Amino acid sequence: MTERKPAGISFESWVDKQIRESEQRGDFSQLPGFGKPLDGLDRPYDETWWIKAKMQREGVSVLPPTLALRKEAEDVLAALPGVRTEAEVRRMLTEVNEKIAETVRRPPPGPLLNLKPFDVEALAGEWRAARGARLRLSRWQVDHRRSRAPSA
Repeated sequence: MTERKPAGISFESWVDKQIRESEQRGDFSQLPGFGKPLDGLDRPYDETWWIKAKMQREGVSVLPPTLALRKEAEDVLAALPGVRTEAEVRRMLTEVNEKIAETVRRPPPGPLLNLKPFDVEALAGEWRAARGARLRLSRWQVDHRRSRAPSA
């Protein structure tokens, strides 16, 4: 704890002295983010930046529950091409389907959901077909590179 400001010293010089002594002790070098650029300097100033940052850190959504679920469903569909296994595809779709079913059974206040559960079999089949096409393409690219490589 710092001492009280002595009488007769200007507040500014007292604060400067406190900062200088803390720097000399290395108190600031242990802070998170030390030596890194400040985040968001390239963006325009936003008065509520700290509220948005806190909400993001804590995973709080400002969307009504039904809109948040719509967004989650879109995100899952967008993520499917990058998933490695069919079991993971099925797990992701099943989790969203359970949330959709629960929301349909007990609608929260706010806008309507307007979503039907995903057809897991159809989407898993599409994923399999797309994955097969990607694998064939990557194999072709490897074979094509080998055939063009100069022989020793």
